[in-house]
Amino acid sequence: MSNLIAIVFKDEETAEAARTKVLEMQKNYLIELADAVVAVRRENGHVKLNQMINTTGTGAASGGFWGLLVGVLFMMPLAGAALGAASGALLGALTDVGINDGFMRGIAENVPEGAAVLFLLTGTTTPEKITEDLAGLGGTVLRTSFDRTRENALREALAGHS
Repeated sequence: MSNLIAIVFKDEETAEAARTKVLEMQKNYLIELADAVVAVRRENGHVKLNQMINTTGTGAASGGFWGLLVGVLFMMPLAGAALGAASGALLGALTDVGINDGFMRGIAENVPEGAAVLFLLTGTTTPEKITEDLAGLGGTVLRTSFDRTRENALREALAGHS
């Protein structure tokens, strides 16, 4: 079963530090992470999503490779690579993996300017592991799919209480 966690931090740096801790936990096989996104509300009111995976760049690289390959067959490798990269980038930009971008933007629009929201989509995990590693970062839990006891433990840990 997947768990969704949304935590508001005072700034982008703190949210990125929390995401780095969560990614380290994944490297150590303490949690199974499906997506980790930092949404930042800028001073002009716009929301910027710092995705874990850049689908536009990945699509452009993949499209460029396949375009080059097809272009070699038709003796136009540069045109094939350029067309493939452009179409791959377009398809990558239109692709949404993990947590829905519209959902994250909607939540991030309601936080103060300059604040950041860390969205975590985890697979099978022990909530206590997240609670231990994020202790004392000062974030505020907006939403979780945990039960009330585990959610309250996460709130207290973020606030710096044991």
